[in-house]
Amino acid sequence: MKQNTKTVRMLMILCLLFILDQVATENDSDFQTCGTWRHGNVSRNLKYNLTIGCKEITISAINNTLSIRGSITAKCTQSGSILLDSSPQKNQSNFCVFWEPLLDLLKVEVNGKNHTLCDSSGLHKNCCTDLSLGYQKNASLYGIVNGSIKGDIIQHNIMEEYVYHGASINCKKKFCDEASQKVKGKDMIEEVVMKSNAKGLVNLPCAQSTVIEMEEGFTGHSFTLPAPRSVPANTIPSVYLPSCLKSASRKKSKVVCTYYRNSASLKRFQRESSDLTILDDVVGISVENEIITNLPEPVRIRFHHSTLPANHSTRCVSWDTRKDNEVMWSPEGCETFKINATETECHCSHLTYFAILVQVKQRATVRHLEALTYITAVGCAVSLLSCLVLFYWLYKQRKKNQSSLVHRGLVVAIFLLCLFFILTGTIANMENITVCKITGALLHYALLSTLSWMAMEVFHTFLLVRKVFSSNLPPWVFYLGGFGLPTLLVCILLPIDDIYGKRKIVPSDDVTKPYYMCWMFDTYNSRLAHYIINIGLLAIVVSSGAVMLFIVVKEIWNRPEWKKDHVVFLSIWGLTCLFGTTWGLSFLDFGPLSEATLFLFCIINSLQGFFLLLRCYALEWMKKGKKSSSEGSSTGSSKQHMLNTYEKSLKYGDAKTVF
Repeated sequence: MKQNTKTVRMLMILCLLFILDQVATENDSDFQTCGTWRHGNVSRNLKYNLTIGCKEITISAINNTLSIRGSITAKCTQSGSILLDSSPQKNQSNFCVFWEPLLDLLKVEVNGKNHTLCDSSGLHKNCCTDLSLGYQKNASLYGIVNGSIKGDIIQHNIMEEYVYHGASINCKKKFCDEASQKVKGKDMIEEVVMKSNAKGLVNLPCAQSTVIEMEEGFTGHSFTLPAPRSVPANTIPSVYLPSCLKSASRKKSKVVCTYYRNSASLKRFQRESSDLTILDDVVGISVENEIITNLPEPVRIRFHHSTLPANHSTRCVSWDTRKDNEVMWSPEGCETFKINATETECHCSHLTYFAILVQVKQRATVRHLEALTYITAVGCAVSLLSCLVLFYWLYKQRKKNQSSLVHRGLVVAIFLLCLFFILTGTIANMENITVCKITGALLHYALLSTLSWMAMEVFHTFLLVRKVFSSNLPPWVFYLGGFGLPTLLVCILLPIDDIYGKRKIVPSDDVTKPYYMCWMFDTYNSRLAHYIINIGLLAIVVSSGAVMLFIVVKEIWNRPEWKKDHVVFLSIWGLTCLFGTTWGLSFLDFGPLSEATLFLFCIINSLQGFFLLLRCYALEWMKKGKKSSSEGSSTGSSKQHMLNTYEKSLKYGDAKTVF
C-alpha cells in the first residue's frame, strides 16, 4: 500500500513538471511539438538531417538518440549530431521542437536547453508550413511519451516516430493576415524582423522595415524609410536617430524602423472616433531588448502629407504601450513642428509607434475668436480710461457717503479685471509658468471681485429702497464682501497644481493659430471650481440684480417726470451694468442667436466702465439742469420735483446718488 502511494505521488510530480515545462517553452512559433523522451541510462545525442524543400519532417526517438530529419527548409541544409547533457531524471527527458517557416528557423529544446539546428537567414516568401500529423510508429520500451502539438496531447502511448507533412504557401502574406487580426499584431511584426537577423531593407506585404546596427562610436543616422513602389518618393517619411540611442553598456544594438502605409495595416492603429483620424503614415521604432524613454536628444520623424483645411488641426502622437487592449494615441513625450503646409516633424523622447493625428471636427473651438479678442481688448482699454476718470471723480466728491464707497470698490474691481485681461495674452507668450500661473490667479480674483462688488451694489440698493434696516453699515462689511471673499477663494485654489496656468483657446476658423492666455486650465478640478464658484456667483449676482432692477424701475417708471426725460435711459442702463444683469447674456449662448449673443456679451461687458462713467455724467447733467431751472422758476422744473420727491420717499440723504 505504501509503495502504491509513493508511485502515485511520483506520477503527480512528473505530470506537474511536464506541465510546467510546456508552459515555460510556449512561444509564437508556427509549429511546436513536445513530449517526454523515454530513454536508457546511457549517453544521449541529438541527430539531425535537414534539407531544402517541402515534403515532411520526422521526429523519432530510441534509447540513446533523438532524431530530427526531413525536407521542409527554404535555404537551410544542415546535418550533424549534438551530444546532450545528462538528464536530471535518469530515464527520461522533456523536449520540444519549434519550427518558424517565415524565418526558416528550427530549434530543439531538451530539458530546458536550446539547440538551434537552422538559424534565421531573413524572411522568406515561399515556405513550408501548416504541418499536419501523418504516419506514427509505435514503440515498446523507448520512445516518445505524451506527444503533443502546441500543448494538445495527441498520443499518451510510447511512440518511436512521428511524421508530419507540410504544404508550401506564401508565408509573408499569411503572417500579415494573422498580425492584422491580433491585438498585438504590431509587436509581432517588429519581433519577427528582429529575429530574422537581417540588415537593411526587410519587406512584408503589410509593412516595410529598415534594420540598422548601431556599433561603438555611433554618431547618429538619418535615412528615408523604405516604401512600396506605388508610394511616391517625395511622400515617404524620413527619420533621424540620435547618438544617445546607442547604449554605452552594449557593443552593438539593433534598431528596427517599420513603416506602415496601406489601409489594411493601419486598421489596428485607427481609433473609433468620428472626429479624429490618423494620417496615411505610421512609423514604429524599437531597439532590440531595450525600452527607450527620456532621451536627452529626441528622435525626429518628418511626415509628408497633403495640404489640410484650415479648420483641421494636426499634432504628433505616439502609441501608448501601457494600453495593450485598446487603441490609445497620446501626445505625451512628442513635440509638433509644422515645417510647411505639407510637412510636419515630430520630436519624441521615447520609442514606440508615431503618427500624425488629425482632428477633423473641432469641438472645443471658439467662433470668431480673432474678432472677439479685438473687440474685447478695445472695450477693456476704453473701460480702463473710464474707470480712472470715474474713480478720480468719486474720490474728489465733497460728500463721501456709503454709496460713493461702494461705487469706488466696483470701479477698482472693473479696472483690475480689464487690466489683467489685456495683459494675460502677452504674459502667456513669455513662456514663464510661474508668472502665468500668478497672472491667471489675479485675473480670476479680479473677475470674482467684480461680481462680488456688483452683489454689494445690489445689497446696498436693497437697503436703501426697501428700508429693511439702517444702511449705515461699517465700511469693512462691504470691503470684506467685495475684496475679502474673492481673496479667500483664490488662496484656496492657488496651491492646487491644475487650476491656474497657460490655457490654449483654439479658433474654429484656423485651428493652427491658437490664442494663449493665463487663466484656468481645462481639467477636472478647474472645471469643478469654475462651475461652483464662477457660475454659482454669476447666477446669484444676475438673478438678484435682475430682481433689484425690476424693483427700482417699478418705483420710478410711473413718475411722469422720468418719462419726459430722455437721460433716464442712461441711468437705467447704468443700473443694469451696476447690478451685473448684463452678465446674464452668458447663459444665452445657444441656438440660432448664439453668435449675436456672444458679440453682445463681449461688447457690453468690456465697456462696463465706460457705461458707468456715462451714467454718472448723466446724473451730474440732470443736477446742473435742476439748479439752473430752479433759478428761473419759483416752482422748479420737473426734474427738481422728481428728485426731491424721490429723496423724501427714501428718507435718506445719500439715496439720490444710487440712481
